[in-house]
Amino acid sequence: MRTTLTLDDDVAVQLERLRKARHANLKDLVNEALRLGLRELTAKPKKRKQFRTKTFRMGEPFISIDNVAEAIAYAEGEGYK
Repeated sequence: MRTTLTLDDDVAVQLERLRKARHANLKDLVNEALRLGLRELTAKPKKRKQFRTKTFRMGEPFISIDNVAEAIAYAEGEGYK
């Protein structure tokens, strides 16, 4: 099949570098890249291990954080405003 394809500049540069490195023609590289990309796009998503954050007891806070303004004033001094 013959078609016209407009490439973004960054993609064209990468293809040209790869073409020179492999001594290949543009048609073969574009077809290979499209096959790999289509295979990746149509594949089932890889199952990822669920991420869990370990918790630990920090003890009682030395200041109350119920009032945020009061906690900031304690931490940064009264001139924080």
